[in-house]
Parts: sequence; C-alpha cells; structure tokens
Amino acid sequence: MNMKSIIRRILSSITASSKGTVITAGGLIIGALAAGRLLQNEFLWAVLMGLSAVVSGLPIGVKALRSLVNRHIGIELLVSLATVGALFIQEYWEAAAVTFLFNIGGYLEARTMARTRRVIGELIEIAPSTAILLKSGEQVSVPIEEIRIGDMLLVKPGSRIPVDGAVESGSSRVNESAISGEPLPVLKQPGDSLFAGTQNENGVLTLIATGVGEDTTLARIIHRVEEAQEARAPAQRFMERFARWYTPLIIGLAAAIYLFTSDLSFALTVLVIGCPGALVISTPVSIVAGIGGAARQGILMKGGTHLETSGKINAVALDKTGTLTLGDPRVERIIPLGKDEAISPDMVLFYAAVAESASEHPIAGRIVKAAEKKGPVPRATNAEAVAGKGIQAVWQGKKIRVGSRRFMEESGINMDKEADRAADTVSGETMVFVALDERLIGLIGVADPVRSHAREAVSRMRSSGVKRIVMLTGDNLRTAQAVAREVGITEVHAELMPEEKLELIRAIQKEGYTTAMVGDGINDAPALASADVGIAMGDGGTDIAMESADIALMRNDLAVVAQAIERSRGTLRNIRQNITLAVLTVTGLLAGVLSGNIHMAGGMLIHEASVMLVILNGMRLLRPAE
Repeated sequence: MNMKSIIRRILSSITASSKGTVITAGGLIIGALAAGRLLQNEFLWAVLMGLSAVVSGLPIGVKALRSLVNRHIGIELLVSLATVGALFIQEYWEAAAVTFLFNIGGYLEARTMARTRRVIGELIEIAPSTAILLKSGEQVSVPIEEIRIGDMLLVKPGSRIPVDGAVESGSSRVNESAISGEPLPVLKQPGDSLFAGTQNENGVLTLIATGVGEDTTLARIIHRVEEAQEARAPAQRFMERFARWYTPLIIGLAAAIYLFTSDLSFALTVLVIGCPGALVISTPVSIVAGIGGAARQGILMKGGTHLETSGKINAVALDKTGTLTLGDPRVERIIPLGKDEAISPDMVLFYAAVAESASEHPIAGRIVKAAEKKGPVPRATNAEAVAGKGIQAVWQGKKIRVGSRRFMEESGINMDKEADRAADTVSGETMVFVALDERLIGLIGVADPVRSHAREAVSRMRSSGVKRIVMLTGDNLRTAQAVAREVGITEVHAELMPEEKLELIRAIQKEGYTTAMVGDGINDAPALASADVGIAMGDGGTDIAMESADIALMRNDLAVVAQAIERSRGTLRNIRQNITLAVLTVTGLLAGVLSGNIHMAGGMLIHEASVMLVILNGMRLLRPAE
C-alpha cells in the first residue's frame, strides 16, 4: 500500500465524531514517537506527526472556515493559524500536540454536554410504545399513537403508565421518580392522577386517558428540558461576545510580535497559548449541567436565563391554596343565618352547591360533593363566575350568590352583625357566604390543610438566602393569617384579585428585590409571568400556570422551591469558579510565554488541563442535591 493510499485511508477515517479524531491523531502521535525513539527514523517521525496535525486539525479548520463565512471569529481560527504556521516552520510536534490537545478538550466538553442531555433520552425511553386498551370488555394491545382521550386502559403490575390519566378502579403504588423526583412510590387509588412513563409496581390499575401524545406531562417535560438547554444565559452570551473581540486581539498581538521580532515561533506560541478555551466553555458547561441535574430532581427550568436569575432570588411570594396548603379543601361547618327556621344547614349547602355546580374552583367541587352525599344536586342556569370573588346563578327563578364577603358587599347584599360575629368565631377556615334572592342565608366554613413540611420549607428558603417571604392570596385575611402563623410567614396580603397580586409583585420588585412567585392556579398566572422567576407547582397545577412560569416543579413539595434556589446559587458559584480558573490560566500562560518560560506544546498542555478542570467542575452539578 503506497503513501497516498495510507493518507487517503487515514483521512477517510475522520468522522464528525471528535472521539474518532482523537483516537486517530493519538495513534499517529504514538506511532511517531515510536518511530523517533525506537527506529531512529526522523523522516517517518515527521510524516506521522504531520499527519496527526492534519487529521486533528482538519475538523478545527472546517469549523474556523464556517465561522468566518458567518462573520464570526472563534478560537478555532487561532488554533488553525497556529497549526499551519507550525507546519510551515517544520515544528511538527508542536502542530500535532496543539491540535490533538485541543480536540481532547472538545471531546471532553461534548461528552459532558451529552451526559447532561442524556436526561432527555432517558425520559423518552421510559415512555412505552404500546398500551392495553379495554374495548367491549376485551383487552387489546394497541400502539400508543392510537390512544385517544377518554379511552379506558389497563395497566398491569410492573408495566409503565402509557398516557396521562385518572385511576378509574384498582389500587397500586406507582414509582413517579422519573417525573417528580420523588424517590418513594406513591399509592394511587380511584380519582388519583397518573403520569405517562411512571412505573406501576404491585397492583392492577384501570385508568381513563386524560392526556395523550404531546399533551402528556412527560412530553411537556422533554420539550421543556430541550428548550432550556438551547437557551442562552446572560453570562453565556457575554462570554460569546467576549470571544468575538478577544480572538482578533490575540491575532493582532501575535502579528505585532512577529513584525517587531521576526520570530515566527514566538508569535505562533502566543497565538496558541492565548486561546480562551476554558473561558469560553466555563459558563455553558455549568449552565447545561445545572439544568440537567435539576431536571433529574423534577425541577424544570425554561432556560439558562431563568437558572441564572434564580440564583439571585432574595424575595419569594407564595400563593396559599395548593401551594402552602394541600389544595384539598373540606367543608368543616355550615352556619345558617337569620331567625327563619326554614333556613337549615342543609338548605344553605344545597343552594350553594346548585350555584357552585357551574364552577371549576376547588372549593366549589368540595361543596358540591358534600351536598351530593345528601341527595342529587341540580345544575343552575345563567351561571356567571366573577374571577377571584365568587359565582352567581339562577335556579327555578331564585337568584343565588356564593363567594367572598367582598363579593357580597359589591353585590349589595346586607352584611349584618350576625354574619360578622359568625365569621369572626372561626379561625383557619375560608368562609364562603351564601345569598338567596338578595338576602344572606348562611356561611360555609371550608378548611384546606397546611402541607406537613411547609414550615420547614419556609425556614429552608430563609436559610438559602431569601430575605423576604410574603403570602399572596385571594382568601380572607383571617384564614390567611392563621395559615401564615402556622408556616412561619409574617407578611400577609389577603383578599387579592389576580391583578392585585400582579401589582404587589411589581411593588416588591421596585424595592430592589429579585422576586420569585410560587403558585399553581389560573389566578396566579399574571403574577407568575411578571415575577423575575415564576415557579409553578406541577402536580395539580393548571396548564396556564405551568406555561406562565419559568420553573415548573413536578411534585407539590415546597422544599423543592428551596432546592431550586440552592441549585441555581450553586450553579452561579460554579460559573464564578470556572471563570476565575480560566482567567488565571490564560493570564499566567501569556505572562510565561512573553517572559520566555513557556513554549507551545507545554503551554497547550497546561491550557487543556485547565479546560478539563473546568469541565470536571461543571460536572459536579449533575450530582443530586440534598
């Protein structure tokens, strides 16, 4: 086989994979060293070193040319110019070492990025390709693409849930760690929600499909992670802009050195050592690793911008219902008002349920369920919900109003002293006022239990550096204050409309705070969108809240909010560490080159060692947080 065939075969082995380039170039360098040491053949040594420089330098040169076509000057141009110059002055070892070490750095960077992006692949793999459809009493295995909303499916023990759904019958523990980050299996019973891709462990479940295809929680997670890893953080964009002016500066410095000293080797060394490789990757490697690590814990960030901003959060606004509380309200008491004996607790509950049957509010559903235990509840006509206040409806010619004290007052309903006394005797419950034909007939006390670890979560937020924690709720002040005392919050804003929550968020921002809003409902969406960082409680959160938020939590655990903030702060620290290391390395190398103490190959080795350290430091963010 002649030399042309050898060269052609070597060049054809170069693929888009940096791994293939590194292996090929490394083999040539080893062969060259063997030829020089063992065979004492300088010609073969020079040929193999030159080939190694060509093999590993070719992909770098292609990238440099593509960047120039797009009017972008990157560090690949520095390496390409240095390699050509080194070959020109017959410094074959330097040319091979520079390109080989540069490709090792690129390979390690790609491996790290691929490892963090692997979370997407893992999520895709957990989605089953088929499902068992219950059709006319028979079990039929069908492709997942054929499942439609409303279909009845059977999930056997050990199988994965094929689509989002609600348990129709059966009971089983389901491992939801891939979706929510919750390590322990969760008991699922009729009425409970199920996520596509989660693992059914020990029971047979029948479910009704509520989300298929792109509408499943799993699909939204995959889309969110893909979006996040493509987005650019401000620090990352700054580094990209820095490289654009730094590269021409180094090229100009090398040209000036050659003009004044006529020492091409010295100029080429400055060109190579001045490569800001570690500095350029210092931010993206941390951002992508931070996002990937967070996703593994059920914390989904829309992009590096939100991760970076989250690291600066010093004020958190918390919604009450569904965030600090379970979002599972229960009717605790019914208080009829007035001296009319015909008005009984059952009557108050019945009329409230008739109106609330047209509402989708969580409290409305609980009132209807409580009434249905006593008998059928007819649906009202001409029902009209008033956002954040209540609902009014007509049934058999009677006008029913159900809602807050504010709603009653604005509707012209007389709030007598008896109603005030009744409301004041209750603490920790949301009081729902019921009026019939312009007359207040009773109150319904609804309690929503506080989350068991809410107090610890609030304390952890303070420990993580949050200076101000406030509660924003549409509920009445008395109930809000009772919940706030229980969880350790001192600043409470109650009886708020959605636009009033928005105004308060903006007011906190004007005071200089980087503010996060945590919520889960439709009425939280404006505040979530306006906050510096909107955080949506995922399990049970409304779609509009999830879309308005910058961060989505896949389980309703307030401790995860503190985890998200701590992860973001950790990522910012990691970025600062990487930048410091990179700047010190480049500065030290340039000083060493200009003083004559560092030469090209040795300097490039130190440079690539700094790249490796930056990458390894960024990879620490993939570890699970406590």
